[in-house]
Amino acid sequence: MIDAEITGPVGRITLNRPEAHNALDRTAMAEMTGVLESWWEHPDLRVLVVTGTGKSFCAGASLGDVAAGGNDWSDNPLTRLCDTLEEFPAPTIARLNGGAYGGGVEIALACDFRVGITGMKAFAPPARLGIHYEPAGIRRAMDRVGAQMARRMFLLAERFEAEDLHAMGFLDFLMQTGELDEKVDELVAILSSLAPLAERGMKRTIVELSRGTLDAEAARERVAACFASADHAEGLAAQAEKRPPVFVGK
Repeated sequence: MIDAEITGPVGRITLNRPEAHNALDRTAMAEMTGVLESWWEHPDLRVLVVTGTGKSFCAGASLGDVAAGGNDWSDNPLTRLCDTLEEFPAPTIARLNGGAYGGGVEIALACDFRVGITGMKAFAPPARLGIHYEPAGIRRAMDRVGAQMARRMFLLAERFEAEDLHAMGFLDFLMQTGELDEKVDELVAILSSLAPLAERGMKRTIVELSRGTLDAEAARERVAACFASADHAEGLAAQAEKRPPVFVGK
């Protein structure tokens, strides 16, 4: 159900259950969380791409699994997965090959960047199922698209077309289907070329600021470490010599 590989500086996780719109059962959610954790300290990984197979990106948690799990989802594996994805040290891209539904919306929102295609749709139906969505997921939506759009998403259970998703900021980039990989590859190339210490440090700061949990002293240490790094010296040298920098993450 989950295909994962690292090629050079790029990690790719593919949700591979197209017959069920890539819905994730508890096992798949735990497997994906485990992959992310195992890649956390990978020395060469500079960017992560999350995508799906078939016509949909992800339909979230498998409804059959939700029913089989009874009423107690206090230890929610989807929230644990999305928290881990949001906190992943390297920048992340959601390559939205199709629609995102339910928890699939949150998986996309947990990524740093979202690239979608014309014709895709997204909606979160918990109110139609008598479910109070997890506060962490609602916070993620509010952070990315604003409180009013989160109201439309969760309280109205509104279905959003691709153009609406782009206008509201859910999608950073909206592409024709045939242009999706070209755009994702462009973003991968940019992110892979930038200084890893700075990228990872600023991502950590952005996540903490968005959650209201900034460790100011740790942030100052990250700033100081970047100024003292070989990558900073390389960046200055490359600018002076009018050449592309070659960063090594030190």
